[in-house]
Amino acid sequence: MTSRETVRALLTAQHPDLAHLELREVDGGWDNKLWRLGDELGVRVPVSERAPGLLRAEQRWLPELAARLPLPTPVPVRVGEPSALFDRTWTVTRWVHGEPADRVPISTADSAEALAGFLTALHRPAPPDAPRSPTRGVPLADLRDGFTEALTVLDDDRIAGAAREVWDKAVAAAPWSGAPVWLHGDLHPANVVVRAGRLAGVVDFGDLSVGDPATDLAAAWVLLPEAGPFLDRYTFADDATVARSRGWAVLRALILIAIGRDGRLGLPGGKPTWEPAGHAALSRALA
Repeated sequence: MTSRETVRALLTAQHPDLAHLELREVDGGWDNKLWRLGDELGVRVPVSERAPGLLRAEQRWLPELAARLPLPTPVPVRVGEPSALFDRTWTVTRWVHGEPADRVPISTADSAEALAGFLTALHRPAPPDAPRSPTRGVPLADLRDGFTEALTVLDDDRIAGAAREVWDKAVAAAPWSGAPVWLHGDLHPANVVVRAGRLAGVVDFGDLSVGDPATDLAAAWVLLPEAGPFLDRYTFADDATVARSRGWAVLRALILIAIGRDGRLGLPGGKPTWEPAGHAALSRALA
């Protein structure tokens, strides 16, 4: 794990005008360790094998996308290059103020409008060289085996049967026929922040990719207390897209439960706030 001393040394070597700012370790993160730098900046340092590639995608695309997004995002403002001190890229970003929604859930009705505006602005056709993912933006049928495995985290056969029914309807729904659109790819409670109960920012664009917008529309159930107001406001919510979105929401909820329960499905654990967030999302998606 990268130490405070190492991060300070990296800043001194590559961005000395920022090196004097207070540096505080932040609890959280998945592929990257997060540090707060002063009041308005953050430092993201890779800890997983895939993290450098994800950071490069953020460095390349997020500044361009953020210009049209109506919610704050952790836009890269400086790039750290591999060096003798640290052999991977790293990033200095804009800090997004608020508390993660896995700790302080979204509770205000106007958050539905905020999320709908954000995703409507994001979900525009992407260029041919935009990043693609094998697990985001793809037909749900491609993830059938993963869903069956994820379903094993549920101990209640009745709930598992209801989840399977929603999933089967999602797989059977008409596929996305439009151009691949930009996706956040990983909208769950730990990747958005809340202020006074309202959605106040979206973070961690490491899974930025393109494809079916239903991947992101799962957030209607995963993040919000009620999906209906969001679906009334989002531009492209036809019946088939809503059906696919509910399937994505069920899958995302099961993964949150697995990670929160000390790790299941071959995933690391250590995120105890994710299990209750996953159960809440699953209840909403099955309602």
